[in-house]
Amino acid sequence: MAQENEPAGQAVQGPADQRSADDPLARELLQSVVDVARALFGAQASSVFLLDEEADELVFEAVAGRGEEFLVGRRFPAGSGIAGWVAVSGEPMVVDDLSGNSSFDRSLAESTQYVPDSLMAAPLIQGRRVLGVLEVLDPAPQSRSSLGELDLLALFARQAAAALRVVVDRRAARGGTAARDEFLGLGPSRHAAALQLVGSLEQLLLQAVER
Repeated sequence: MAQENEPAGQAVQGPADQRSADDPLARELLQSVVDVARALFGAQASSVFLLDEEADELVFEAVAGRGEEFLVGRRFPAGSGIAGWVAVSGEPMVVDDLSGNSSFDRSLAESTQYVPDSLMAAPLIQGRRVLGVLEVLDPAPQSRSSLGELDLLALFARQAAAALRVVVDRRAARGGTAARDEFLGLGPSRHAAALQLVGSLEQLLLQAVER
């Protein structure tokens, strides 16, 4: 739900938004995701949102490009905008012209101080659960029209979902919530898996540059 006394269509600062900042591994992993996504698709910006199911909000967990100085930790209602639609539906969306898209929440975009003309968004899914959303703003035109690039978005979203799963696992472990730990399947190799994911993301970028 929206924060009290705040407009529903605006991204606002939430009460528990420094968790990644307190965990260097989580911060590095998610920043690697958005940095590589932005470079892969030639975009103006890229973001990873975490779905906070208890608050029914999406939280900016990492940002590359426009807004990276101040957007991390901002949150907005989970049903708002295209990111909200993707989180609820579990389906990706690519929009070449946002001016004519009914799911686009312009007031929400304006509250982030950047209004894109186009975007690509994909759900970050682990099993049957949507953990969050990857969003790429104003990607290069060929990234939106090429079937190969759309396949790359799906591949990258799987990598990003694995990265976000690591972050959620680490938070559950630090919070000591036994039921959530059991659900997420924590294991002692998670740190090594995180570092391996960073390497995989960097390899994806190298492959894209070489094409």
